[in-house]
Amino acid sequence: MEKKCFFFDIDGTLTIKETGEVPLSVKETIKKLKEKGHFVCIASGRAYYKVKDFAREMGIDYVVANGGAALADHGKLVENEPLNREKALALCKQAKELGCGVLVAFDDSIKVMMNDHQFIEQVGKRQEPTEYIYDPKLSFDKLENIYKVYVAISQEDEPLLTTRKELGYLRFVPSYLTFQHDKKDQGIKKMIDYIGGRDDQVVVFGDDTNDIIMFKDEWTKIAMGNACSSLKDKADFITKENKDDGIAYACQYFGWIDKEEEI
Repeated sequence: MEKKCFFFDIDGTLTIKETGEVPLSVKETIKKLKEKGHFVCIASGRAYYKVKDFAREMGIDYVVANGGAALADHGKLVENEPLNREKALALCKQAKELGCGVLVAFDDSIKVMMNDHQFIEQVGKRQEPTEYIYDPKLSFDKLENIYKVYVAISQEDEPLLTTRKELGYLRFVPSYLTFQHDKKDQGIKKMIDYIGGRDDQVVVFGDDTNDIIMFKDEWTKIAMGNACSSLKDKADFITKENKDDGIAYACQYFGWIDKEEEI
């Protein structure tokens, strides 16, 4: 059997999005894939610090994180590319001119910098754990690196922020935009080069619109049964929902692991 290189999204694929739980069959399937000699990797938009503990718990040694900009091998970062500095600074400048609160992540951690309290005043604190560092004298152009930018702006006012088009961004919540890398496909290609793999070995699993970028024609593309319709339209195979052992079902269907019982 030819060895494959598997890349799994996290939310809605490895985990049940509503609860964050990992279906019982997922960890066992990953173990069986590795025992068969397959390469297994996470492909996530999350910052690496948010992924590394989960990867270790899942027994996954390789990670593509930070929207494709970070690669990790057995718990060690191989690389982690910051945002384009010029474009990030232009974004911060325009956001401030529009009166929008701004937070800047300057490293791979829960820390963000701010030079006023506008962001918190406008939208409150972020839902995920965040350490806010306030420095009224801070000029963002003094930061060595910028990894993410958070801008407090409504969907209605979003078109006013014309510099938003220069960087990848997502709206996870209604009140602000998150600017981060959106190139999981490039991260996967880099990881394949790193391990000496080939395009025809790549298998990607995903569930949502942010996974469309890694559904490339040259790769085997598997959409979860709970995936959005736009991702299913690009998939080579639609498996069962993740809560119904969709990852195990697909891997058994294609013969990547042995079929021990009906899934």
